[in-house]
Amino acid sequence: MGWIETTGGYAVALDGTRVLCRNAAGRTLKQVPPKLKDDAEVVRLRQLAEWLERHERECREQVDTWLVRSLPVPVALLARVWPDAAWQSALRDLVVAPVAADGSADRERAGFLRDADPARGLGIVDLDGDSVWLDAAEVETVLIPHPVLLEELAELREFAAELAVEQGAEQLFREVWRRPEAAEGGAGSPAGGGTAQDWRAYADGKFAQLRHATARAVSLGYRVRGGQAVCPLVENGRQLEAAYWLGDDYPESEALTGSLEWRDTAGRRLPLAEVGPVAWSEGERMAALVYAGRVVESDEEKAL
Repeated sequence: MGWIETTGGYAVALDGTRVLCRNAAGRTLKQVPPKLKDDAEVVRLRQLAEWLERHERECREQVDTWLVRSLPVPVALLARVWPDAAWQSALRDLVVAPVAADGSADRERAGFLRDADPARGLGIVDLDGDSVWLDAAEVETVLIPHPVLLEELAELREFAAELAVEQGAEQLFREVWRRPEAAEGGAGSPAGGGTAQDWRAYADGKFAQLRHATARAVSLGYRVRGGQAVCPLVENGRQLEAAYWLGDDYPESEALTGSLEWRDTAGRRLPLAEVGPVAWSEGERMAALVYAGRVVESDEEKAL
């Protein structure tokens, strides 16, 4: 963006989401002088910068929703938003795969997204390292597969490193969790000794105040409802949600986390054996991220 002349011989410009200022001598200053704080041009650029930051965040959140919920994305939509730098940053280098006839991802034709054009379709680097196009006339929708669904994920990560891939949205390097055998609910397992509807691997996490736990969940992008951190999910077209107990006492009271569970839109708790791979991974991811903020006592404190 070019320089805009303002009062006192100063000029301002926007560099990404940062407002720059130079003086009458043409020297770029470290910061905008306080006397220009209320200048109309400075205020306008700062408002634009705030909008751009919000737009970039919303683009990443939308792409993350497509990934987590396994939602098919029209190729025409990707081509339309591609010229927008914020959308392109969020989408570029994600692994995309054409939607097969049965609604699954055609992984044989998957590749790293590098371009999108209304007429040509999607330009990708396929898993053999070749640059190819997914023809818009043939491929109408694609999936952005969750990494837990990608076979040979470790090899894909190595290939991405060779290509110097930097994904704007977490996909390949998103940490994944897979349902262990203990989740069937055997005696002594974190599932609760045979209940098989709740996973207690992240139970008993201590927070000095309940509001610390809820604030952490919200800061991570999760909703808090009825004493639980909640993550809406879609698995094979079925709407679900993962719920992790934080507590429902006074916000200033001490809190211990409870179990993690999954339920359908009717509120029915699912047996752990029915929880699909994406729902399991994202539910446990939520619990692990919140649990990581607990109070950890030192060995000396435990001994007292």
